Amino acid sequence: VRLYALCICVGLVLAVYYGCRRSKQFGLKKDDIMDGVLYVTPFAILCARIYYCAFSWELYADNPISVFYIWNGGIAIYGGVLGAILGMYVFCKVKKISLGATLDLVLLGFLIGQSIGRWGNFFNREAFGAETDTWLRLGLTGPLTGTTTYYHPTFLYESLWNALGFVVLHFLSKKRTFDGQIALGYALWYGLGRTFI
Repeated sequence: VRLYALCICVGLVLAVYYGCRRSKQFGLKKDDIMDGVLYVTPFAILCARIYYCAFSWELYADNPISVFYIWNGGIAIYGGVLGAILGMYVFCKVKKISLGATLDLVLLGFLIGQSIGRWGNFFNREAFGAETDTWLRLGLTGPLTGTTTYYHPTFLYESLWNALGFVVLHFLSKKRTFDGQIALGYALWYGLGRTFI
């Protein structure tokens, strides 16, 4: 069991639980949430892989078949988010439910999943920032040199940013005035965090 995958799975389960608990407030049914997860999740994972491979093509250019070697890792959150939104669009058209309301609820769940999923970067010892000597730092010891270098724990910054965004948008969602309002808030919040982090 890979700890990164476990973090993603825990985030997904908590997001689905949250979505099921609040579905009625968004004009949706629990079955809509469960059906959507079964339909959209595999599509989002596939798009996360495609996005990663497309923007890291130098890793696959010599052996293109290696894009299918998923056991070697390699997904990108942007591809996953774009794939999930595209999948939700199709799903909502088929089920004849509001895309805006669905996005409002599902993107709240994304913040839960992204906050927990970022800890997978900690376990994989990746997605850290520039070197630093601040009190809040992540020490990584080189396996060949044995020396420890300290970096900004950007996975932690993003995890906390997403958790705070979830809390803020959760309370705002109780007073939303139109479908898609929370989705816009998600795009602004997440984009702002990624820009600075």
